[in-house]
Amino acid sequence: MGDRANRRDPVPGLFVYPDEDLVTVVHALVTGPFDTPYEGGFFYFVLHCPDDYPHSPPRVRLMTTGGGTVRFNPNLYANGKVCLSILGTWNGPRWTPVHSISSVLLSIQSLMNEKPYHNEPGFEAASNPQDVRDYSDCITHETLRVAVCAMVDDSSLSNSMPACLQALTRDLFLSFVPRYELVCEQNMHRDGGKMVDPFGENRGTFRYASIARSIKRIASLLEPAAPAEADEVDPVAPPPGQDDGARPMQTDDASAAAAAAAGPVASEGEDGCGGSRTGVGASSAGGGGSSSGAGSVLRALR
Repeated sequence: MGDRANRRDPVPGLFVYPDEDLVTVVHALVTGPFDTPYEGGFFYFVLHCPDDYPHSPPRVRLMTTGGGTVRFNPNLYANGKVCLSILGTWNGPRWTPVHSISSVLLSIQSLMNEKPYHNEPGFEAASNPQDVRDYSDCITHETLRVAVCAMVDDSSLSNSMPACLQALTRDLFLSFVPRYELVCEQNMHRDGGKMVDPFGENRGTFRYASIARSIKRIASLLEPAAPAEADEVDPVAPPPGQDDGARPMQTDDASAAAAAAAGPVASEGEDGCGGSRTGVGASSAGGGGSSSGAGSVLRALR
């Protein structure tokens, strides 16, 4: 009882699941925090742990990029690159064995803040209110278009996620629909206007009416049929696709860490990184730093 009381609650919006074939690979879903431009978005990451993890950081790639066309943050590139100092992809405090998968995901989640414009190096304290608003407007639109609609509707991307994360994404989508519809309604007046990215990215035009139609169509396809009156619904049954043997684990504190013995991890193959943050919460305690590679186990972080 005492041990359970001392364990931290899972961190909202962070879910991990180990790869069923590769012990060095972890799949992660980060949902965009409410009241930010990333609200309700589904951001899918793949993490590769080197054989000396946790003494070296994992390699992390963002898969939610609209087919390599959308940069969601100064630290989250369209090519999937994730810029964080603890990953060794930017200047600043480096990785230590006390860090963990949880540390990385908390750092990424901290980038998805109310004003992501300020994540750009040299712009942390910049006072350009219109640029801040313009950038947030771009991210809000692209989150709905790519990180919501495309993530739920595009089988080519969703099928690369473990089935339990796919099911989780669909369930969360349905619960977030009222928020999505509200954002579309509040921004419909922008339709046809050009998205202005202060950093020079070509973003196209606002299309909230089209996004709203997509949300409604996807929701109608996913909504379960109403059960017959005589049917009994088991209140403790897990969502479809998430039986006891295949359930995503919600992260919290320390050693989420996977790890293992496989061969070297393939290089990301890109240099240069324009992001700046080390990530709030990157020093999240615990990490199981004394364990190494093959002895590490991925577990639910609670």
